[in-house]
Amino acid sequence: MIDKKLLDQLSTEDKKLFLDTLDTLINQTYVVENEYKDLKASYEALHKILSEIIEFLPTAIWVLDEHGKIFLQNSTAKTLGFDYQSFRNNGEAEIDDRSYLIKSVKLGAKTIVSATDITEQKRTQRLASMGQMAAHLAHEIRNPVGSVAILASTLQGVVADNIKPVVEEIKKSIWRVERIIKATLLFTKGVAIKKSPFELKRLEEEIRSSISHYSYSKDVEFIFLFPDISIIGDLELISMVMQNLLFNAIDAIEDAKEENGVVRISLFEDEQFYFLKVEDSGAPISDKSMLFDPFKTTKTKGNGLGLALSLQIAAAHGGQITIEEPKAFVLSIAKVA
Repeated sequence: MIDKKLLDQLSTEDKKLFLDTLDTLINQTYVVENEYKDLKASYEALHKILSEIIEFLPTAIWVLDEHGKIFLQNSTAKTLGFDYQSFRNNGEAEIDDRSYLIKSVKLGAKTIVSATDITEQKRTQRLASMGQMAAHLAHEIRNPVGSVAILASTLQGVVADNIKPVVEEIKKSIWRVERIIKATLLFTKGVAIKKSPFELKRLEEEIRSSISHYSYSKDVEFIFLFPDISIIGDLELISMVMQNLLFNAIDAIEDAKEENGVVRISLFEDEQFYFLKVEDSGAPISDKSMLFDPFKTTKTKGNGLGLALSLQIAAAHGGQITIEEPKAFVLSIAKVA
């Protein structure tokens, strides 16, 4: 507040100069205040734009201040949480069973840290390595297994009748090994289909033949509900898919408490697809999330390639494999004009 006595002591000219200066100072204060408001608004707008940009990024992003505290982060980063121990150095880190590539860069007083989820890339690399190893092993054991198969067939014709069931089990085991070798090589090389018309009766014959080679202990009833029609596709590969689905059904019945079970194989269609359905009365699926992952299986039999390969074959036929409740797998095959 201005001292009135001091102001009265000033001359008229000094009073005018003082008041003009005061007015200028007040006006300048308003200018500074408005500039501050504009600067604050610009800062907030820039902060908003920056937040939207990092929110758009698929990786987790943190911006840390000079004290290492979080200044800015996107929703992916919030979900992941900031782990100073894991994010301290550049490189790979394992967090909650996921693999992340960690990068950090210092910009002035701020530090930007990013965590990119590379779990799928690592999984692909591991699958490629496993596939190469599996293909090599399959090539190495194919010839010896073929020789054993020939010897078993020869042996069956000369042994006593009480030994023949043993030889028959050997032949079934060899058939399973040969089937695994074939599936492994097909999976690693990639699926190439050869389409041609075939009757569903031929597919049923192929499936029934495979059942005769498969070992199981319970009483299983197989019900085929195939119409008397022809479809177009690769009979050998479609038969392989149906065998995979059928064997899974048999194994589910083996794992169930009941001493018998039913497997029903049917076909229905719409304008675009044929649908081959395999349903069973066996145990429920324990983990649907890993069903189609190669080299992963919850069963004691097999190598975990059956459903993964079946998915490739279905895709090559323009279709897919779906799961229906209460317990069924459905293979769709695109119709060909």
